[in-house]
Amino acid sequence: MSTKKSVKIEPKKNDIFVKGARTHNLKDISVTFPRNQLIVVTGVSGSGKSSLTIDTLFAEGQRRYAESLNAYVRQFMARMNKPDVDYIKGLCPAIAIEQKVTTRTPRSTVGSMTEIYDYLRLLYARVGKTISPVSGKVVQKQDLGDVLHAIDSIKEKSKIYILTDFKLNNNRDIIEELQILVQKGFSRILLQQLSPELIQIEELLAKGKTDLKKLFSKAKAFVLIDRVIKKEYSEEDIHRITDSISTAFYEGEGIMHLLIDESALLSFSNRFESDGIVFEEPVPNLFSFNNPFGACPTCEGFGQVLGVDKELVIPDKRLSVFEGAVAPWKGEKMVWWKDQFVKNAHKFDFPIHKPYNELSDEQRSTLWKGNKDAYGINDFFKDVQQHLYKVQYRVLQSRYRGRTDCPDCDGFRLRPEALYVKISEKHIGELCRLSVEKLKLWFDQLKLTKHESQIAKRLLIEIHQRLQTLLDVGLGYLSLDRLANTLSGGESQRIQLTRSLGSNLTNSLYILDEPSIGLHSRDTDRLIKVLHQLKALDNTVVVVEHDEMMMREADHIIDMGPLASHLGGEVIAEGNYKEIIANPNSLTGKYLTREYTIEPPKTTRKFTNKIFVNGARQNNLKNIDVMFPLNVMCVVTGVSGSGKTTLVKQILYPGLMKMKTGTSDKVGEHKSITGDIDSIQQIELVDQNPIGKSSRSNPVTYIKAYDDIRLLFAKQHLSKIRGFQAKHFSFNVDGGRCDACKGEGEQTIEMQFLADVHLICDVCKGQRFKEEVLEVHYKNKSIYDVLEMSVDEAIEFFKEEANLAKALQPLQDVGLGYIKLGQSSNTLSGGEAQRVKLASFLGKGKGHGNILFLFDEPTTGLHFHDIKKLLTSFNALIEQGHSLIIIEHNTDVIKSADWVIDLGPEAGEEGGNLVFEGVPKDLKKENKSFTGKFL
Repeated sequence: MSTKKSVKIEPKKNDIFVKGARTHNLKDISVTFPRNQLIVVTGVSGSGKSSLTIDTLFAEGQRRYAESLNAYVRQFMARMNKPDVDYIKGLCPAIAIEQKVTTRTPRSTVGSMTEIYDYLRLLYARVGKTISPVSGKVVQKQDLGDVLHAIDSIKEKSKIYILTDFKLNNNRDIIEELQILVQKGFSRILLQQLSPELIQIEELLAKGKTDLKKLFSKAKAFVLIDRVIKKEYSEEDIHRITDSISTAFYEGEGIMHLLIDESALLSFSNRFESDGIVFEEPVPNLFSFNNPFGACPTCEGFGQVLGVDKELVIPDKRLSVFEGAVAPWKGEKMVWWKDQFVKNAHKFDFPIHKPYNELSDEQRSTLWKGNKDAYGINDFFKDVQQHLYKVQYRVLQSRYRGRTDCPDCDGFRLRPEALYVKISEKHIGELCRLSVEKLKLWFDQLKLTKHESQIAKRLLIEIHQRLQTLLDVGLGYLSLDRLANTLSGGESQRIQLTRSLGSNLTNSLYILDEPSIGLHSRDTDRLIKVLHQLKALDNTVVVVEHDEMMMREADHIIDMGPLASHLGGEVIAEGNYKEIIANPNSLTGKYLTREYTIEPPKTTRKFTNKIFVNGARQNNLKNIDVMFPLNVMCVVTGVSGSGKTTLVKQILYPGLMKMKTGTSDKVGEHKSITGDIDSIQQIELVDQNPIGKSSRSNPVTYIKAYDDIRLLFAKQHLSKIRGFQAKHFSFNVDGGRCDACKGEGEQTIEMQFLADVHLICDVCKGQRFKEEVLEVHYKNKSIYDVLEMSVDEAIEFFKEEANLAKALQPLQDVGLGYIKLGQSSNTLSGGEAQRVKLASFLGKGKGHGNILFLFDEPTTGLHFHDIKKLLTSFNALIEQGHSLIIIEHNTDVIKSADWVIDLGPEAGEEGGNLVFEGVPKDLKKENKSFTGKFL
């Protein structure tokens, strides 16, 4: 199939034209990206989509940007690889939004990633009101303007005295204080008894100490700063009055008074204090948990501290206090605490026989905090604290310590002064805990005064726009305080999209890598609208995508193929949706026209063993009971944010792990997990987290096939002559690996203000091994050549080595035939990493007992053709006697399931209900289910 025929190489004047792209597996292709259009690049996994978009288009955009920097920065970047392409014409500034979860720091949140939090900080600093925690009144400070305004409203010809309090400073006596006032230029004191009386300071000084004490003890004393008559003031008068007011504030340390007609006394304070507390004036940094000024001093802005872990104290929430729910209240001595609580419970009406998970919030609070009649759990740990000099108490304390919400800021991360500032009765921490959906509603209903509206106008526009975009991309269920490192790849990508839209860039090239990951078909619809908005700002939007809806909406489609790896890398078809489905060469077109389909099984498998989750109510789950059948394919579905991940990854998985191994992360709130748990030998969560922590980890080491390859090379004749063992062919230990780069193949140069630059190692030229090791060949290939092979090529290459070919086969079965054996695991997408894990289990075969596999969106990044292969792998696992529970939105997978659990009907608060459970064909009849409609 010649590439040249299928490509029209007459680009319009402005279009982006790529000539002769050869990066990775691209076969010298030329292709046009029409300017200001929504372009979808599709094709089977490994056909060269990312090579064309990210590694060629975006890399060249980056390189051109680097060229524009100054010479000092360029000296480090001169060796930035130029993509293997003849030339690219018409390229505009490029922005790539990839799938990788961008941050692992516990300080980054959805609010900070979308910049909404920065605008909120400004908003609170400008229009927030500080509320005193004592009286609940607004704390205000008055300034010169407020005093002038008060003078303005006084009736004509009134006598006005400007005064400050007479105080004894620095332990001086009355005579000393009066003498200092004379030196400062003040001449009169006003004594307020029944009526005010003005006395010359000189007169007072003539009296004796005793007389003065008597006089000042009977009357309230003020220092007279100035006196004026209310009239039409000239400019000179106003200057004099403002000077006097300023002096009064200064002398009175922030407090001054106006006495009008010797009767009414008005007081003013320019101190920011109330009820005896001095408050911080609101500034943006006061609301930043990443700044020492605003962060809670106890948890340093993390929101969590090392303290008493509630999960460890009450491990089994099904027990009542009487049955021993409080784990540390056991044993000969400690049982006293339980006994005293149980004995006195009748005095405050506490249900000692009620399971902990059925207690009301108030009752739980009593158990923890205690009251006048009984000691609570907190009192117990205070007692333990006082006995820490005894070793058994130190052991006891360590047993119940863990990460827990900071007791001082309640997990809001900010110092108390920041949380006193409120807008419409909510502080900034409470706003961040609302879901985006509720927050948008709150802002829609926010009422500000005319003056506040003027100040906040620009900020509110930015906040509204960003919140609306989050809703449009289907993330209305997230809250702003959600940690960035708990987001899925698809979620973090859509958040970056929100930030890009917020910045309103125009005439740029946006490259998105599968933004519809983790989206229900209903939400994909909204995402497409957002991409059209991006296009409407005169941007060119290139989307690497397999979603049928996205293709229907695209202006232009580029179909890569025909297959993966060395069998791909060509442009098979391009044009609009109609032209693609009419093209006989396009594999994608055949799936779109239903010429090729993924046939659902004729019958669903029957099952006898089941697991029940009862009373699940973590996050938004509404106390639901769910049945999970075993030894079949069970799919959990529902719109994004309906509670799927919560149910499977926060309740079922940690709950079963706790029963099986005794260790697990925190288990989400539920009543119980029951059923045929003993029929499972182990539980495996196969998610999209990277395989291996370092850049050295790769697919062959993960599936344990590399050991066989190293042994094979160690058996070669030249190895025996040179005394090489299997370890010499490893890049993880010294011996055969390159000493300069320690087997990494590249050296990292840390840039101060830019991303680190990775440069190919000068010594081994990126081949990772010493020259003498690379001279050992098997079938004319060195160890480096083997690691550079794709899985498909390697299976063909090692066909004589039955064990090796068999070990690699599962990678091909799960649709990863195109990845290189030695490809660094941190370059794999989330979906690829997940399928490498799946391959490692397929490779183990039978004999590992019945495993329950939990998959989190395994179709991520898969073309229709690859989903077919994946389903075959799933069926192979079930035939080996294992059980599958899959979180998935893909309709082909849902149709192929034996049992479907549909949560919803909506996201966030509106979700968390069990909409349907049963066989897929009955789901179509369920009116409330969005999934049913899309089936």
